[in-house]
Amino acid sequence: MNRRYLGLLADVLRQSWRHYPGATAALLTVKAAAAGTTPALALALGAAIDGIIRGDRRAAVLGATAAALVFGLTVYLKDLSRNLDAMLVDRLGALHLRRDVESRLAGLPGLGHLERTDLLDRVTLLRGFGWRMSASLWTAVIAVFVGLRLILLLVVLGTAVTPWLLPLVVFAAAPIYFERRGQRTTFQAELDTAEAYRLQRELFNLATGPAGGKELRVCGVGDQLAERQRAAWSEALGVRYRARVKAAAGNLAGWALFTLGLGAGLGLVVYRAAHGDGTIGDLVLAVTVAATLRDALQDALFGVAEAMAGRTLADPYLWLRDYATTAGHPGTLPAPTELRDGIVLDRVSFTYPGADEPAVDEVSCRLPAGSVVAVVGEYGSGKSTLVKLLTKFYQPDEGRITVDGTDLADVDTARWRAGTSAAFQDFGRFHVRFRDAVGLGDLPHLHDDTRVAAAVHAADADGFAHRLPDGLDTQLGRAYAGVELSEGQWQKTALARASMRPEPVLFVLDEPTASLDAPSEHAIFQRYMDRARRLAERTGAITVVISHRFSTVAGADQILVLDRGRLVEQGTHADLMTAGGRYADLYGIQADAYART
Repeated sequence: MNRRYLGLLADVLRQSWRHYPGATAALLTVKAAAAGTTPALALALGAAIDGIIRGDRRAAVLGATAAALVFGLTVYLKDLSRNLDAMLVDRLGALHLRRDVESRLAGLPGLGHLERTDLLDRVTLLRGFGWRMSASLWTAVIAVFVGLRLILLLVVLGTAVTPWLLPLVVFAAAPIYFERRGQRTTFQAELDTAEAYRLQRELFNLATGPAGGKELRVCGVGDQLAERQRAAWSEALGVRYRARVKAAAGNLAGWALFTLGLGAGLGLVVYRAAHGDGTIGDLVLAVTVAATLRDALQDALFGVAEAMAGRTLADPYLWLRDYATTAGHPGTLPAPTELRDGIVLDRVSFTYPGADEPAVDEVSCRLPAGSVVAVVGEYGSGKSTLVKLLTKFYQPDEGRITVDGTDLADVDTARWRAGTSAAFQDFGRFHVRFRDAVGLGDLPHLHDDTRVAAAVHAADADGFAHRLPDGLDTQLGRAYAGVELSEGQWQKTALARASMRPEPVLFVLDEPTASLDAPSEHAIFQRYMDRARRLAERTGAITVVISHRFSTVAGADQILVLDRGRLVEQGTHADLMTAGGRYADLYGIQADAYART
């Protein structure tokens, strides 16, 4: 175990002590006391046997009584330890450690980690981290006290029988050594196959979930999907199986060495007793210790195995902790509560991890305070990426974005987002109560029914919201015995969520009506253009609208035309139509298409 892992175990122990001091102290005391019961039992039995053989009734009775008391204490301590252990593992794991992982993941400032396979591989291994890490702490503690018990047993053998039995410690270490080696092998195999394991799980969810069910059945690809899932699972399982076979072979070698040494030690004791160099009590003591030595060694191996299993979680957790401390520059400057000049993009470029071409390429423009800015272009032109840069989900690779003259990279990310409202193209479908699905847009006002109702009205969602069986308290999602919304209703819910904050300085609408019919789309855009003008008057807010339907953005103050990541045109609708360039061509093509329909 390396120093960082031991440090993590110490940190988990400190958390256990801080949150549950009484139970933690009790469990440590119980485990320390249990370490001495086995040697005490062996000594008591040996004394009882020697007393019987010598005819010393008092010594025999005292030895037998002591053995009975020690045995009873052993049973009691084992039961108490099991109950305390279960309580601490469950509470500490579920309420504190798992929350720490979730908080670190949720606290990552950008989205880049969702596209990094090295991080996703480790997140795959971190499932069940809370419970298993808490369990690893106490199994590591068990391993320490079991090691103490092993030492005491060997000391008893060496001092009460013969020093020639002390070398058994070397043979007792063999299974532990091979167990640790096997655990390292299996951990590496799990890490190497995490991507294949994640793929097979995703394919299984795809094949059995409702999201793609209709298309999969129409296309008739169910069997092919199942075959791909089986192939991914076989890939992951094959590597892990070979690693476990290798680990099992090492464990067999370790136990073989231990058995050989233990057999030789018992043979020595029998030989000494037969030649008058020992007593029958020594033989009973040796046999008792030998039997319990095996059990103690198994307990030690279990503790080492669980502790090493915890290390398979500790390594990705420590990696995640390091990543979280270096992932992006969160900024420290206060975010503006109103805009005076606006946002300026100065030769901004950005390329997604693993991509060959930039998604945004040397874009320079100014978004004036109080303006409505439309971003248009064909699919893949960089529109959504530009929005992600404005909301600090990514940092530019080159160039910079300034807000009223301050570099956006230096602005506190959480505060900047607290002044931002957004409805994204890939909006969330949160299976919670309807009021919460809307109220999440402004968490401090989650339970403000007046604010929620106003947001629902702003998104033109009153119609279906009033028909929900339990009103604002209606549970959403069939998976939780709730109501399943249509695609358009989910989008209106997302729009309502984006309307919760009353005075944002940046308001983003990324394809806000893609799932709505034409009348609803017109009504929504009219509402939000009016809202944008009101926000501009109060805070100088900038509203950024992305839409593939050019007719809906003609009233914007400024239109940015992107093509393959580059800004090829900018201006008002009238200016761009007069110029007769890219925008005019695309607008004409779309207008003709709608006219024919």
